Order: sequence, then structure tokens, then C-alpha cells
Amino acid sequence: MYSMDPVLLSRMLTGLTLFVHIVFASIGVGVPMLIALAEWRGVRTGDPHYTLLARRWARGFVISVAVGVVTGTSIGLQLSLLWPTFMRVAGQAIALPLFMETFAFFVEAIFLGMYLYTWDRFKRKYTHLLLLIPVALGSSASAIFITTVNAFMNQPQGFTLENGIMTHIHPIAAILNPATPTKVSHVLASSYTMSAGTLAGIAAFSLLRKRNHPYFKKALKLTAVATFVFAISTVMIGDASGKFLAKYQPEKLAAAEWHFETMKKAPLVYGGILDDNNEVRYAIKIPYALSILAGNFPSTEVIGLNEFPEDERPPLSIHYMFDLKVTTGVLILVIPLVYMLRRWLPGKTTYPKSLLLALVLVGPMAMVAIELGWMFAEVGRQPWILRGYMKVSEAATTSRNVGYMLILFLCLYIILSLSCIKVLSKLFRNKDAIEELRQLGLEGGGTQ
Repeated sequence: MYSMDPVLLSRMLTGLTLFVHIVFASIGVGVPMLIALAEWRGVRTGDPHYTLLARRWARGFVISVAVGVVTGTSIGLQLSLLWPTFMRVAGQAIALPLFMETFAFFVEAIFLGMYLYTWDRFKRKYTHLLLLIPVALGSSASAIFITTVNAFMNQPQGFTLENGIMTHIHPIAAILNPATPTKVSHVLASSYTMSAGTLAGIAAFSLLRKRNHPYFKKALKLTAVATFVFAISTVMIGDASGKFLAKYQPEKLAAAEWHFETMKKAPLVYGGILDDNNEVRYAIKIPYALSILAGNFPSTEVIGLNEFPEDERPPLSIHYMFDLKVTTGVLILVIPLVYMLRRWLPGKTTYPKSLLLALVLVGPMAMVAIELGWMFAEVGRQPWILRGYMKVSEAATTSRNVGYMLILFLCLYIILSLSCIKVLSKLFRNKDAIEELRQLGLEGGGTQ
């Protein structure tokens, strides 16, 4: 690796870190919302099953937060070591959201500790639930602030660049760039969706193993419905993101849809392959759909990729990332919907194995969708690190030692991920849940 290009190695290491971090970060954002829903329902209905759900989810949440802190710290370290030119030029503009992200995490951590160690300490159960509000707000705020940095990289504003130096910097204007609304909302909605889907998969897996206790059925009901609601919001925000791309980053939308010529009534291309002449073959073309995505009307003109210089065009491979992301998003929406429809059928108190297996897969599919979404966002911005101002090749370190860092961090992430999976698997063993239910006198009863 010593002889490899430092720019390529820097991209590989940053991509690896983001690949690992985004899953734990999304869980860190979404799970507090699910814990709050479970405890609120437990307090409101007096059902201890939901309170136990909140307790157990909170324990698992702590493990994911610990890993997320390590990978998040790695990102901060790598920004300075791998992309020194970018940080020197853009550091002042993005310093405020980076600081606020740290502050939001401190709030989350402080109240999370208070929440974990004050179960059954208050006469009014709602008091304990109130402690979770700063945790949920802090985790979401942390995601908001760090996502504004990524939004700024996609749509930079709030400064003047003179001889490679930023002047007249307005941090608030940099934060409130045109990419911020869609990116922030999409990150939050997808994080909530993935977290709910993952917890739904755990509950479905328990039912697959013949654990037909009402505790698991209630867990599945709560998380599957939440997955459906959050998935709807994710799809709606995704539509708004398409319109943002059409207006502000038309080259990314054109590359994603293999749309080369500017035209109205543009079709949406799904699948297929490109020949040497950039002709699309074996694809499904949905008439007018790309124009409708870009501007709500078939008459909307969509800018083609041929309008941009070849050295400023994103890789055409993002087409497959976009298609796979859309496909998994539809499945994540449909599977919980099928579950909900079956629940409403009279006399249906059990679920077929095929449906439970599909629900188990919702969590992994949501993780894949989030990974594809970030890959699409980052690869689709190429060749820019700061769109329109600085290319990736201009921002990377020239050090020849990045390869050693890549190996070191790869080993670290493998150890962290395997350790996290091992601990969580032990934590969520069914017999542990049954034992806690037995201690509460709930091992055989309860309502659904």
C-alpha cells in the first residue's frame, strides 16, 4: 500500500469509517425515539411489557452509543489528518456546527446516564420519561449539526474565496445552505426508520423461535407500525431530495438516471446497462417519471449530463446505488404494511413464517438503504469535496503513510463491530427476556 496514491487511500479510509459509523450513528439517533414511545405507552396504559421494552432497548442503546463515539471520533481525527487542505480552507465555515454537535452529544450523554440509573426512583412515572426527552433531542440535534457540514460540502455558501482563503465568513449562512433542509430531514427520517425496522426484526425473530409471549407480539406491533410511519416520511422527503438535486445538483440527478440529453417529458430509468456509446439497454423506462420527480409535471425540463464538462461529471455507477436504494425503500414500506393489514383481519392472531422472516429482513435492508444513500451522496458529489470550489484531489494529504492507517483502522472496526454484535446478541437473548418477565410475574399472561 506504500506505493498507492494517497488520495485514493484517503478516500478508502474515510469511506470505511463512514461505512461503519453511519449504522451506529443512525441507531444512536433513532433508538431513543423508540425507547420514548415504548415507555410512554407503558406509562399511559400501565402495561409493564412496554416498560420492559424500554428498559431492554436502553441497555442495547448504550452499547451502540459507545461504538458510535469511537467511530465518530475517528472521523474528526481523519478530517484533519487526511484532508488538511479542506480543513484549512473550510474549517472556519464549519467550525460552529462541529462545536454544536459536540455540545449536543454532551447533553445526550448526561441525561442518558440520569435516565439509566433512575428507574423506579420517582413517584410519578412520567418524571422518568421526561429525562429521555433531552436524550432524544440531543441525539437528533447531533445528527442535524453534523449533517449541515455535509450539506455545506454539497452546496457551499456564506463566504468569499480569495486566493484559496475564505473571507467574509457567515457561519449561520453556511449552515442554512439550500441542501440543509432535505439532507437533515432525510437523515433523521431514515435513522428513525432503520432503528424501528431493526427492533421489529428482533421481535419477529423471537416469534420465529416459537416465543409467542405477548411481550414479543407487542414489541413487533409497536416497532412495525413505527417503521411504516417513518418509512412513509422517508419516501416523501426522498421526493423532495430529488427536486433539490434537479435544481441545485443537476449533474448528480442526471448521472443517477443516465440522463444525457436535456429534455422535457424525461423518463426514469430503472436498471439496465450502458454500452460504449452511452446508450441504455435492458432498462425499465417509466415515461415522464424523471420530469415529475424533478418538478412535479411531465413538462419539467431535466438537464442532461452532456451539459457538464467530462471532468466534472459524477461516476455513472451511482445509477445502481440509486436504484437499489429505491428498491429497498419500497420493501421497507411494503412489508410493515402487509403486517398491519394482516393484523386487521378478523381471527388472525398468528403470522406466517414468510411474513415474520420478511420482517426480520427489514432491519438489514434499512441498513443497506442508509449505506447506499450515503454512498450515493458522497460518490455523486465527485470530483468535488467542496462543490464548485475544491476537488478531492486538491484537498487530500500527500503523506505516504495512509496505507498503514487504513490497515490499523480496519482492524479496529472489525474488533469493534464483532464485539458489539457479541454483546448485543447476549443482551437480547430470549431467555433473558423471559427471565425478566418471570421476575415481574408476566411470563404467561398479558394482553396484546
